[in-house]
Amino acid sequence: MSIILNIVIPCYNEQEVLPETASRLLYKIDGMIKFGILSSKSRITFVNDGSKDDTWRIIRELHKKNPIISGINLSINRGHQYALLAGLLTVKDDADVVISMDADLQDDIDAIDEMLLKYQQGCDVVYGVRSSRDTDSWFKKKTAELYYRLMNVLGAKTIYNHADYRLLSKRALIRLDEFQEVNLFLRGIIPLIGYKTDIVYYERKSRFAGKSKYPLTKMMEFAWEGITSFSTRPIRMISAFGGFIFLFSLLMLVYILVRYFTGKTIVGWASVAVSVWAIGGLLLLSIGIVGEYIGKIYLETKKRPRYFIESYLKDFEQEEKEEFTCKIEKTREIS
Repeated sequence: MSIILNIVIPCYNEQEVLPETASRLLYKIDGMIKFGILSSKSRITFVNDGSKDDTWRIIRELHKKNPIISGINLSINRGHQYALLAGLLTVKDDADVVISMDADLQDDIDAIDEMLLKYQQGCDVVYGVRSSRDTDSWFKKKTAELYYRLMNVLGAKTIYNHADYRLLSKRALIRLDEFQEVNLFLRGIIPLIGYKTDIVYYERKSRFAGKSKYPLTKMMEFAWEGITSFSTRPIRMISAFGGFIFLFSLLMLVYILVRYFTGKTIVGWASVAVSVWAIGGLLLLSIGIVGEYIGKIYLETKKRPRYFIESYLKDFEQEEKEEFTCKIEKTREIS
């Protein structure tokens, strides 16, 4: 039985690479439809995350040329994770499986074959994992390694060298829809779904065109989002360190009493100054971490919508009917 596949691709200012991405994916999808692997109902869905360039115009043109290509336009820029979630949840009812990937053609399209094979073998989640980081600079390679280690140490369990190239079955997407947090970190949420999972290794390529949307500062923000969204370990570390400071203060009390009774009561100013500055800095840092968690609780309790979809180019014929209806209504208003 043919599989209904939908490939979801978040896009932000991707006008340089979008036509090539669409061309390669269409070639891939058409071939798999001809061989009977995929159903003719399979689609490619580009999600425009409030781009400032011609990304949405290009998506509309691609949609008009080929009905296999669909488009979702968010009302404002919400960020990669929200755009990806919007695409996944919007198409989940019209597909057996959904594969998410980036628009920059760094993810190997040919890995889709193995992902679908894993799905046919009973997997609900298949992670695309980089086999190496040869295309990265030394700095990016080391910071990425540090990132994954830090995430795991602090309790946010993630798949090493996995970004957002993955396959999700329909029932996995239904479970994903039950997670309602506003502070979104899909790389941490999806492993919590459970079900049978597997990994497909692929060689990540250099970006085809355009600039990376994740510079160092944004990667650091993303890492912090993942840690604070999925782990309370930083707060526990503060508590543990507070206990250590308390025990150390008891030792200092014994030290001071011994010096007092031995007549050596003159203490150097350096130790006092260093202690004040060190403890003061740690207190401010601790307050900042606790404040970060309180801020996230504040956002969660508001229960604000995570995204708004302005338009969804799903069926070209339906779109033409809606445009025709709008023209008739405008004509009636004028007359």
